[in-house]
Amino acid sequence: MPLVASGKVREIYELGDRLLLVASDRLSTYDVVHPNGIPDKGKVLTGISAFWFNKTGHIVPNHYISATDGVPAEVRGRAMTVTKLAMLPVECVVRGYITGSGWKDYQASGKVSGIELPPGLRESQKLPTPIFTPSTKADEGHDEPIDIVRAGEILGDPELAGRLRDVSIALYSFAAQQAAARGVILADTKFELGLDAEGRLILGDEALTPDSSRYWPAEGYEPGHGQPSFDKQYVRDWASSTGWDKTPPAPEIPADVVAGTRAKYVEAYELVTGEPFAAWDARTAA
Repeated sequence: MPLVASGKVREIYELGDRLLLVASDRLSTYDVVHPNGIPDKGKVLTGISAFWFNKTGHIVPNHYISATDGVPAEVRGRAMTVTKLAMLPVECVVRGYITGSGWKDYQASGKVSGIELPPGLRESQKLPTPIFTPSTKADEGHDEPIDIVRAGEILGDPELAGRLRDVSIALYSFAAQQAAARGVILADTKFELGLDAEGRLILGDEALTPDSSRYWPAEGYEPGHGQPSFDKQYVRDWASSTGWDKTPPAPEIPADVVAGTRAKYVEAYELVTGEPFAAWDARTAA
């Protein structure tokens, strides 16, 4: 199949009037890909995305078609066929809790992406309402946070920026409520949206995965410090302890860290979807 694009984690292939989106087991920290990956990570990302695509179509249409029809046997479980979109050049970030880079910005200015927040917030505290904090899409290096006015300028359409904000917050709010019912806090997430051939706004890329979202266990949650999360933080913590300077090449991940990270991803799948990870394997098996 013709290769359309290749990223740190995914490859996209041409399938005539649709695309094949393949999630690998590769893992990057600090924007550098490690030489060895995390077994089943691609399946977890694809399975969780499919779960949310199937649940959120009433909020906004999405590009998901199938995880089986048209998917070659060798990538079953970690690939899906999707609709072609013209992706918009803005990352749609929604924060329901103050953490990560948002926490750093708040400490420095009392604002995140130009949005004034109440004084006295503690790290990891729930915000009064979810906020839309978009960012640029950098071809190289890091995405840069922007406000909604700048997003409108990049898009060339302030009204479209407002639609992205409203759709993104609605998606986050729905998913956060669903996750809470399973004992999981959805602290923040990012979406990518595009336009289809008819010019309709469509949710694309991945959706509400541990790579694009911060999921925290509700049990033990306590504001005032960082929270344990179901993502590659396990690897980040190890990488930070090695003395690696965060420039290529990335070091090989030890077997025990690989196993611990895989367990976190699988746990995320099972908590979020409410089914055993093996059920996704069985449904998508060739």
